[in-house]
Amino acid sequence: MQPKSNPVTPAGYAAMKARYDHLLGTERPEIVEIVSWAAGNGDRSENGDYLYGRKRMREIDRELSHLARRMKTARVIDPVEQPDKSRAFFGATVTLADEDDNERVVTLVGDDEQDASSGRIGWSSPLARALKGASVGDLRNVNLPGGAKEWEIVAIAYA
Repeated sequence: MQPKSNPVTPAGYAAMKARYDHLLGTERPEIVEIVSWAAGNGDRSENGDYLYGRKRMREIDRELSHLARRMKTARVIDPVEQPDKSRAFFGATVTLADEDDNERVVTLVGDDEQDASSGRIGWSSPLARALKGASVGDLRNVNLPGGAKEWEIVAIAYA
């Protein structure tokens, strides 16, 4: 089975790579050193440094494995190179207005980079799926957990 494509912005890929490098080059060696030291102190069953260190090492290894898989399937897409800047596609910053003229600005990013509190929504989220291909002036209905909501596209920009 072919792994699912994982679109990501250049900044998002750089952040994943930096996290991977930090875990592999800094955090993991520190934990290995602590575990080795603690293992040399005798009874491991009651040694907090040893037990915590082993637990933390498993967490780091799990995150390293996850990041490696995500980076392997990553397809870096630079929003600046989008040929049709009049429509909402990956990397677009879209200004929306609801029925009450409340505006919301969202940027369509990869699922690994999403952060709703800062307006970055994942490419596979319901709102992003509804916005794909939209132009300024279009109305889009989105089924959100709180119910259906209609948004009008007010502006589209690419950083």
